Amino acid sequence: MNTPKERIIDTASILFHQQGYNSTGINQIIKEANVAKASFYQHFKSKDDLCLAFLNARHEYWFSELISYISEFKSTKKRILNAFEFIIYMNEKEDFRGCSFLNILSEISKEQGNILTIIQAHKYDLREFFAKELGDELLAAHIYLLFESSIIESQLFKSNEIVEKSKKIVNSLI
Repeated sequence: MNTPKERIIDTASILFHQQGYNSTGINQIIKEANVAKASFYQHFKSKDDLCLAFLNARHEYWFSELISYISEFKSTKKRILNAFEFIIYMNEKEDFRGCSFLNILSEISKEQGNILTIIQAHKYDLREFFAKELGDELLAAHIYLLFESSIIESQLFKSNEIVEKSKKIVNSLI
C-alpha cells in the first residue's frame, strides 16, 4: 500500500483531473485517500501546496510517457508525428480531459503565482522538447502551437479529428 502522502497525491491527481481544481475540496481528498486530516496537513500546508506536488508529479509522468511513446523511432519526423499520436493515446486513456496544466491555469487567481510558475515551466519544457527534436526554433514554435491547439480542440470537441489534421500539417512541414 502507498504511503499517506502518495495516496493523497494519487487521489488529488484523479480528482483534480476529473472534477477540476476548484471543485475538489480538501475534505473529499482526505476521505477518498483514506488518511487523517493531520496526515494531510503533515505533508501539505494547503491545497495549493498539494496542487504544486500534483503538477510536479504530473509533469514527470507526462514527459516520461511522451518520451517512452516516441523512443522507438529514430527519425525526427517519425518522433514528432508520434508525439501527436501520443495526444490521441492520452485522449483515449483519459477520456479527453485535456491538459491538466491548462485546466488548472483556467482556475487559478493572480495570487497563485507559484502554481502559475509550475505551469509555465511545463509548457517551457514542451517547447524545448520540440526545439531540441527539430533544431529549428521557428519550426519548433509552429509545431508546439499545433500540438497545444490539438490538445485543446480535441478536449473541446471530444474528438481526435484536429489531431489527425495537425499530423498532416506537420508531415508537410518537416
